[in-house]
Amino acid sequence: MHRRSLLKGTALSALPLPAFAQPARARTLRFVPQAALTALDPIVQNATISSTHGFCVFDTLFATDAKLTPRPQMALGHEASEDGLLWTIRLREGLRFHDGEPVRSRDCVASLKRWCVRDLFGQILGRAVAEWATPDERTLAIRLNRPFPALLYALAKPAGVPPFIMPERLAQTPPDRPVPEMIGSGPWRFVAGEFNPGSFVAYSRNEAYVPREEPAEGASGGKHVHFDRLEWHIIPDGATAGAALQRGEVDWVEYPLPDLLPLFARDRNIRTQIYDPVGFLGVIRFNHLHPPFDKVEVRRAVRDCISQSDHMASVAAPGDWRECHALFPCTLPDVLEFPAPPRDLAKARAAIRAAGAEGAKVVVINPADFAAVAPQGRLAADICRQLGFRVDLQEMDWAAMLTRRNSREDAEHGGWSIYPTNFPAAAIANPAVNSGIRGDGPTAWFGWPTDPATEANIDRWLYAPDAATQAAAFADVQRSAWDHVGFAPSGLFVLKTGFRSDLSGVLQGPNPYMWNVRRG
Repeated sequence: MHRRSLLKGTALSALPLPAFAQPARARTLRFVPQAALTALDPIVQNATISSTHGFCVFDTLFATDAKLTPRPQMALGHEASEDGLLWTIRLREGLRFHDGEPVRSRDCVASLKRWCVRDLFGQILGRAVAEWATPDERTLAIRLNRPFPALLYALAKPAGVPPFIMPERLAQTPPDRPVPEMIGSGPWRFVAGEFNPGSFVAYSRNEAYVPREEPAEGASGGKHVHFDRLEWHIIPDGATAGAALQRGEVDWVEYPLPDLLPLFARDRNIRTQIYDPVGFLGVIRFNHLHPPFDKVEVRRAVRDCISQSDHMASVAAPGDWRECHALFPCTLPDVLEFPAPPRDLAKARAAIRAAGAEGAKVVVINPADFAAVAPQGRLAADICRQLGFRVDLQEMDWAAMLTRRNSREDAEHGGWSIYPTNFPAAAIANPAVNSGIRGDGPTAWFGWPTDPATEANIDRWLYAPDAATQAAAFADVQRSAWDHVGFAPSGLFVLKTGFRSDLSGVLQGPNPYMWNVRRG
């Protein structure tokens, strides 16, 4: 499996570029995101591109800093009762939605109720809530059935499906249907009339937004916008995106091709920096509903034959990756790394044969337009062929894959068996938010595993009375989840983001944050 051949500067300059509008360049930030934005409701769609859009349009009650510590955002602050059963949150003054309406406590309650249906962490929180109350228009009170120490982290969840706040009239939309309008209280207004799915997204600065006084850090702090307009130019081909950045036709490319980084390093007009220092965990997700991956022996055989070094070299530059045989990012504390068994294809084929899965059909759905993911899907397909499966590698764009993964049909009837993705570390930083290990069957993340042992251990972790008990529960979570093989980790890596050297203030984190950036 070969990576894209190294592109020279002369080759880049010869590439055809899309036509870009150039309205008031100094006041317009032009951004090339990692993938096409097709699903606008970030509560319905669990994808980084949708949450990046969500952070532009919406805000959250709390937000995490660079160390993933929850900080007040829309909230002025909070109080918790001595018994931990009543949490009272007061809203900041001056919060308004883009339609001019003030943000009220009932908007927050309606938004959180809807989020609790869609998000795995939200579902846990929802089961612990006895009552959502609104004593006045700027105060919400959350009364619990039992203490929930992780409540602030739930409300500050930075990745996956963050608990964005929207007007009550929109939050009353059924949780399985997207809201009809993009009206939030965030620093950017969505320009609906210019939206072209798969091609172009535009935002205008929310002049009524009142930033916090603290410096911006991660998703928290003051969200100061220094541009009048934000444009997303969707450029699926990484080489074309790199050429546009070199020519100054765009300002920022979220994920430049790793092969282009040495070229950018020699270009004084371009800067690169690590996207998120905590990194990304590569993931090969199995469909647990249907053969052959309904059997743990088969999942384990594939996991133990994956070459993490091959996977990582295909998506990250030398020095920007490491092997990580774990279900949480190895850069986080208390993560268990499991011994990597010898890569023994003959032994794996024998295990697959004993499980009655020899020659089974395996459908790999793969996003060909996502440079940080697509090579891993091809490598996973290749190892499945070597293990004797009948592999059907189906290449598609990222948006199509996000739709296809919803199918619960088997491989013979339009379903899927494997798909590759990456988890930002913040999205899987603890057992409650790590959707890859959750095993609650029909409501689990795509792949729908059932793993009662891990669910019980997560419950022990969540409600642990002290740090020592929680640490022991965290270790048990990792051991039981590793035995169950919800997914196969393919390694840990950091990505670089690239932008024109006249930009400053680009923040680091699990999403690209469209504030704090200025020109000059």
